[in-house]
Amino acid sequence: MRHLQKSSSAAWVRTRIALAAASAGLLLAGAASVQAADSGLPQQIVVQLRGSDSLPGVLSSYGLTLSRQLGPRPFYLLRTVAADDLAAKIAALNADARVAFAEPNLRLRDPEARKRSVWAIGRQSDYLDQWAPQQLGLAAAHAVSDGSGVTVAVIDTGVDFNHPALAGRLRPGHDYVGNDTDASEEGSTADAAYGHGTHVAGLVALAAPGAQILPLRVLDAQGRGNIWNVAAALLHAADPDGNPATADHAQVINLSLGTTTPTKLLDKVVELVTCSDDDDGEDDDDYSDPGFNRDRERCDLHHGSVVTAAAGNGGNARELQYPAAERAEGALSVAASTAASRVASFSNRGPWVMIAAPGEGLTSTVPGGGYAVWSGTSMAAPLAAGIAALLRAQQPDWKPVDVTQRMQDRSARLCGSGLRRVDARGSLDDQVPPPTACP
Repeated sequence: MRHLQKSSSAAWVRTRIALAAASAGLLLAGAASVQAADSGLPQQIVVQLRGSDSLPGVLSSYGLTLSRQLGPRPFYLLRTVAADDLAAKIAALNADARVAFAEPNLRLRDPEARKRSVWAIGRQSDYLDQWAPQQLGLAAAHAVSDGSGVTVAVIDTGVDFNHPALAGRLRPGHDYVGNDTDASEEGSTADAAYGHGTHVAGLVALAAPGAQILPLRVLDAQGRGNIWNVAAALLHAADPDGNPATADHAQVINLSLGTTTPTKLLDKVVELVTCSDDDDGEDDDDYSDPGFNRDRERCDLHHGSVVTAAAGNGGNARELQYPAAERAEGALSVAASTAASRVASFSNRGPWVMIAAPGEGLTSTVPGGGYAVWSGTSMAAPLAAGIAALLRAQQPDWKPVDVTQRMQDRSARLCGSGLRRVDARGSLDDQVPPPTACP
């Protein structure tokens, strides 16, 4: 995997100014229409079988080949021959009693690249002194907990391992795009999502300065990825070494990405990593296969991981982003709010969104040791993840659902909306925040 390539300073500045100016209108313009549903990658099918022993028969029945498996679990990535009708093949698999579900390996993106929103140059002083930490009550919260002993997984475009603000906070990660162990950011300032993961990681560090960060790269420099790699990264974060007895897991996982098409795979995998007890009555909730034994042991020992997921930048209540829109137990769908305590104009909203966090004009880290200002629900989700880390450090025996419920119960009202904003001090002190001053 390539390491960071630095542009010349002047070219770097010119590129970011031009892109930021262009994107300022595009982010707002994008809010007027609903994004088309994401499609799948050609010749790739994701399936969960009701039993792993049925794999050879399924492959033979449908002329499929096995590409990958999610550990010992009966989740498989299968390939068709080029001439196959993918939709017809998936429909046939879903009608097969041996198959819990089948779906395309859906494409996904980070919300900012989807709406062509990029960052503008910022300053280190603005990173340390900006409106969001004060609004969240982080200084008072850090007197109680700084997140020490907790790991937050950032599933994104990778990180700049050499950034001074992240020094000593990064654990070795994994790259699911390049299939290696180097989770560094790739690309250049000309790429739409360059710096996205580093910016997200910096916001986690701002909210939870004592926490460790586990970077897992699933998006390329254009912000493009697929659900299979995200599922693999989620399960890696929940148990990096595959041994439930070791406490190497991420207690919090952030997803500043998503797909506009519902996905069973991410729904089920989020359920696994949060150790959700929720059962919607469907047969495909059956995890009796021996391939799930490690997950049962992990949940008994470590209670599961909180998942924070960006709600998306569609600017409406109609464009759902998954897995945020699944509203899984122990997970939070996160909208973006403004310094004026309102829902940001670009942010998705609606009854499926569970909480908001600051997401407009936030300064954070970018590759090359720099700082930048970016807006989006991708910026809101890691602040919520950081606050979840503070709570997990304070209450290590809590289940993910206990953490997410406390964060919602002790949130602050947003002006002009039924949505509420997370409050760090209120969450840790178990106090309802004071009323929001609205004009």
